[in-house]
Amino acid sequence: MITWLAPDDPPDRFPSHEAALRDPSGLLAAGGDLKPERLLAAYARGIFPWYSPGQPVLWWSPDPREVLWPREFHRSRSLRRALRLRGFSLHEDRGFEAVVSACAAPRSRSPGTWITPEMKAAYCELHARGVAHSYEIWREDRLVGGLYGVRLGRVFFGESMFSREADASKAALAGLVARSEALGIELIDCQLPSAHLRSLGSRPIPRHEFLAILSADAKRALRNP
Repeated sequence: MITWLAPDDPPDRFPSHEAALRDPSGLLAAGGDLKPERLLAAYARGIFPWYSPGQPVLWWSPDPREVLWPREFHRSRSLRRALRLRGFSLHEDRGFEAVVSACAAPRSRSPGTWITPEMKAAYCELHARGVAHSYEIWREDRLVGGLYGVRLGRVFFGESMFSREADASKAALAGLVARSEALGIELIDCQLPSAHLRSLGSRPIPRHEFLAILSADAKRALRNP
């Protein structure tokens, strides 16, 4: 049985990670809301929301956790060529809402979306508070790719990415990686594995290792976003 959260429950009322289900893997709790306080309390504990329209908010803590260390990012030959020759320019937070909308748009391989209007509004509020950020690839005045996520302390929690041109989302991730040292980012959370992310250098680590990286630093950032 998973824990059910009520909207008036304290924001940090999450069960132990050990209570997460094995099937579906990592499901920890359901219900609650997407208010900024609950979202930030969740991220500080390594928990993220992911659900489909018509479902309650579902909270996840998978084991293992898919992560990317910036030093392990893999720049393929085609990506290096695109960064040199395609006229891409990287911007941070130039069009956060546009990036979330693009990530939520139906795609040929996945016509549905988990980024509901409520989810979009919640992350735009986090952006207004200076906690959620987008890394965008523009060609002249056109947004052609990007990603967004939550930054707490040394960890960037990636949420979604999109491309309107070949290699544009990879270029956005490459831009985040290139700026990671200046931003103090030591780890990029990818949440769950995919062939696309593995091709860029992500790999799984045990959940307890991921949580150990998070704890003290993320809580300090939560107090001083």
